[in-house]
Amino acid sequence: MSAPATPKKRTLFYLCLTALLLFFAALFLSDPVRYAGSVSKGISLWAASVLPAVFPFLFLTALITGLPTFAAFSRKLSAPMGKLFRLSGAGGGAALLAALSGYPVGARTVYALSSSGRLGKGEEFRLACLATTSGPIFLVGTVGGMMYENAAAGWVMLVSHLAAVWLVCFCMRFGGKRPSAPPALAVQNDNLLHDSLYGAVISVLCVGGFIALFSCLGQMLGDLGLFSFPLFGKYTEGVLKGLLEMTGGCAILSAEKTPLSCAIACALVTFGGMCVLCQQAAFLTRAGVKMLPFVLVKFLQAVVAFFLCWGLFALTGCV
Repeated sequence: MSAPATPKKRTLFYLCLTALLLFFAALFLSDPVRYAGSVSKGISLWAASVLPAVFPFLFLTALITGLPTFAAFSRKLSAPMGKLFRLSGAGGGAALLAALSGYPVGARTVYALSSSGRLGKGEEFRLACLATTSGPIFLVGTVGGMMYENAAAGWVMLVSHLAAVWLVCFCMRFGGKRPSAPPALAVQNDNLLHDSLYGAVISVLCVGGFIALFSCLGQMLGDLGLFSFPLFGKYTEGVLKGLLEMTGGCAILSAEKTPLSCAIACALVTFGGMCVLCQQAAFLTRAGVKMLPFVLVKFLQAVVAFFLCWGLFALTGCV
């Protein structure tokens, strides 16, 4: 067990963090027109692409999880989800909704179930690792169909992505403490429609804020030359920008329509990038999920997704 950080180390950490934030503030002020433009681009991306696709799912999943039918459906899932992932039926329902909807619906659903007492003690972390997935709209429609101009490639990436997430989470069932069974609570919400809509609006606004912020940060890091290091050959810019914001990284990688490019894009989507991880952290930390172990699991899932995707493309030859 590691020793807690000393006050001196904490003070040094906050001093370094403050200096870094002041540096970026000064960089923004050095060319406010340029960097305000990058914020505007991020907001435009959110308004044109993310808001129409994500907002309906945020509202619908919030509404579905508050209905008695979700509780009934969850009871049907209790046995298979318990055997496969050591999760409750409610957790299984959340994972299925996340697989259909994509980021950040899963993280918000984990928080909603946790805050309403429908998850067992210790279940939040396992469910967070399983339910934070992308969906077919993004991987098949946006990455495969629009970026790589090949919907079949998008389906290969989607299968690889989900298989990697589920495989790693299946292996996790053999370690750690067994989560306690969730209490049998009746779902009661006299104002479900309002609460679902309000929560969806706040959540999608937070997502837009993160996208705008990371759009500006990516512009700053690019101006500092941090994306020009030849670490991954011709894929360097796509990888490094994708680790910051995965949609932009996938768009850059799609210029090279090769199996390796698709496998890297699949890994980036599985990991999520810093922008998606921050979106998820806004919900998961409130559910008691520790982010460092969560990020390590997502990285492992990304590695598995890379090799699965590369192997499937070698077998199918659809790129």
